[in-house]
Amino acid sequence: MIKPVKLTLISMLLMTSLSVKAEHQVTFTLNTNQDGPRINKNIYGQFVEHLGRGIYEGIWVSKNSNIANTNGFRNDVIKALKELKVPLMRWPGGCFADEYHWRDGIGDPAKRPTKVNTHWGGVEETNEFGTHEFFELAEMVGAETYVNGNLGTGTPREMAEWLEYMTSDKNSTLANERRQNGREAPFKVDYFAIGNEAWGCGGHMRPEYYADLYMHWATFLKTPKGHRPKFIASGGSGNARGLEWTDVLSKNITRNMDAISYHYYTLPKGQWQEKGKAIDFPVSEWNSTIVNTLKIDDYIAKNLQVLEQNDPEGKIGFYVDEWGTWYDAEPGREPGFLYQQNTIRDAVVAAANFNIFHKYAERVHMTNIAQMVNVLQAMILTDKEKMLLTPTYYAYQMYTPFQDATALTVHTEQMAYEKIGDDTIPAVTISAAKGQDGNTYLALVNLSATETSDVFLTLNGEKLKYAKGQQLTANKLDAHNTFANPNRVKPVDYQTKVKSGKLNFNLPAASVTVVKLY
Repeated sequence: MIKPVKLTLISMLLMTSLSVKAEHQVTFTLNTNQDGPRINKNIYGQFVEHLGRGIYEGIWVSKNSNIANTNGFRNDVIKALKELKVPLMRWPGGCFADEYHWRDGIGDPAKRPTKVNTHWGGVEETNEFGTHEFFELAEMVGAETYVNGNLGTGTPREMAEWLEYMTSDKNSTLANERRQNGREAPFKVDYFAIGNEAWGCGGHMRPEYYADLYMHWATFLKTPKGHRPKFIASGGSGNARGLEWTDVLSKNITRNMDAISYHYYTLPKGQWQEKGKAIDFPVSEWNSTIVNTLKIDDYIAKNLQVLEQNDPEGKIGFYVDEWGTWYDAEPGREPGFLYQQNTIRDAVVAAANFNIFHKYAERVHMTNIAQMVNVLQAMILTDKEKMLLTPTYYAYQMYTPFQDATALTVHTEQMAYEKIGDDTIPAVTISAAKGQDGNTYLALVNLSATETSDVFLTLNGEKLKYAKGQQLTANKLDAHNTFANPNRVKPVDYQTKVKSGKLNFNLPAASVTVVKLY
């Protein structure tokens, strides 16, 4: 560990290179013949909300834009999302969902009503991007769909009619209206949520009241055979609130509920009033960010304990459909647009969360990072015609072999730890899986801001000679890609061989490494 006097010095000299201070020693054993649950590809889901420049300019520029597009969708962004193999998209919110009326977003775009986005910046919402555009986006990218219904300001009839409009294959008025608007076949709705954050922006409800509303509304959400989505209830967030909502909903909602949602954001300082900076942050905020993001492990574990008690058959999934880093607004920008820069710290946070989600893959079948483009912990940032890929994008790209892979058992034999105030964090997190291609993949994350980790892996059940893949790291804690320098942080090839009967990894501080074993 770094002595306190050195930590102070590093805090003062944050933007200098991340020099090696010491080496942590870590040892794991990987059992390739001990299969675990399937890691659902939708753990790598994305979130698209009508917020800031997340949709308008970020994804949709209209057909008449000078920015290269296909039917109004940015070609560069669509290409990047396809290469990322985005498995799932959630839309239209978020808090926006509970003020979104679906009829505002269908028909001739020129005749759609302009509303005010009261949640995010008070800007005009043209409704140019609506139901048909969302499903076209998902189909262009090859993603499944997650639609969030309006419980807060809608009605059961409005929600039921939207579902009929999207899924009906009959000769009904609503289905024919969809056909007149250009879509003959029903849309494929894979997931449908009844409300969002009912404890907060969705209505400030008690969980008991929401459970009653859910039972009421879900009664009328009907689809043709073979078109039923998985229905999701709006759950809690944080620790105590999350447990209460999970407990009440799993006890009181007795039909038409396939999963309970859960939200958790990583705040560097652990408080909403002053969250912390996206760049130019001290080492102390790197450390507190890691401490706070790892708390989701315990929160998920406790919520799953509640589900095991109330739903021992395992019928109810636990979906973390909003998560990611949330920083203070950048000076000079509209605070309600939630635009923030994205550094190597965000990539490390993302990878650490992936490893946690894999751990609980038996019930955690879906997560959605907030958000896909230009909002919070985004994959992509745009500035008019310019586009760049963030470190978080590359973390997702490196982990694509884990989509629908089979989790493997990893035992920790020796772990180094770092003391962060009253908290202790492991030096390294790890996850392993058997990919759909039959190969074994390993992901290692060095959480330390300053220290390398020397990792030794013993493989049981299979002989190995070396590992080959990619490594993502940087020489500064707040290293990030800019439009002037879009390739500053990106993965590089990585390879290591067996030493003394073990596979040896030397992990730089603040790094993500994903390899295939040979």
